[in-house]
Amino acid sequence: MPLIWTLTDGKAGDVLQCMGVAEALVEIDGGSIEQQVVRPRPLYALATPWGPADPRDMRLMVPPYPAIAIASGRRAVPPLRVLKRRSPRTFTVFLKYPRTGRGAADFIWVPAHDGLRGKNVMSTLTSPHRLTPATLAAARAWARPELKALALPRVAILAGGPSKDVAFDEEDIGVFAAMVRDLAKTGAGLMATPSRRTPGLLTEALRDALGHRGFLWDGEGLNPYAAMLGLADAIVVTADSVNMLGEAAATGKPVHVFMPKGVPPKVQRFIDGLIQHGAVVKFTGRLENFTYTPLDSTPLIAQEIMQRFRRFLER
Repeated sequence: MPLIWTLTDGKAGDVLQCMGVAEALVEIDGGSIEQQVVRPRPLYALATPWGPADPRDMRLMVPPYPAIAIASGRRAVPPLRVLKRRSPRTFTVFLKYPRTGRGAADFIWVPAHDGLRGKNVMSTLTSPHRLTPATLAAARAWARPELKALALPRVAILAGGPSKDVAFDEEDIGVFAAMVRDLAKTGAGLMATPSRRTPGLLTEALRDALGHRGFLWDGEGLNPYAAMLGLADAIVVTADSVNMLGEAAATGKPVHVFMPKGVPPKVQRFIDGLIQHGAVVKFTGRLENFTYTPLDSTPLIAQEIMQRFRRFLER
């Protein structure tokens, strides 16, 4: 039974991607998963990904070593490097661009809108995640009653916010809220969830736009994000979140993307790819009905890792 480690600094996005791939690997070949979380002290963190690993974190890099180690995030690069030195028979995987080049791991996955390519590099349009069809079905079955009671068609609204790439300013918030208000007037059942980056101004604008018939998660209890995706007949996503767009496109349901000002070229290339696939249209305040083949890269990435891992063992 192979042991799989995930190696991150605990950031939710990195953990989500690593666990999604690890769980898909277990589905293929069995095994167990252990999550290793590094927390480098400030000077070591500042030097990542090129600098040395924090010796305090190296207490994690001890036997029994994993058969496969899956890392993500720049703070995980030095510990992964140490692990490979201590355990050459561990097959190392890095998710996203490691910045230190193709030698960072035995296998690297990057999104297609990033530029890294090479013999040990795989790229896909969307990112790995944990939202399998079974996960969505279970979330739909156990969804809270107020979501199930919403009028049809149900529309999941996934709200992001300002990021290092997208400002998402007050003008953008006003435009987005107006579009949501127009959609609410059609009688669709709207259910919205903010993210960690959603500013209070956007949350309040959404609350006002949804009106008394819609649902806005208030941050209490478990986030009904998966239940919303499972119940939705259509999805609205803000363009600042590549991960949420990718997860929405994995459902096979019509995805509508709101485009704030200043979307950078890299993110625009990603969105253009989704549009070309037929998974996404630009949000205008009304729903469009269309079908497409769901985009789920997680099992594809896991299958590629498993094939390369088996060849690695034969060397």
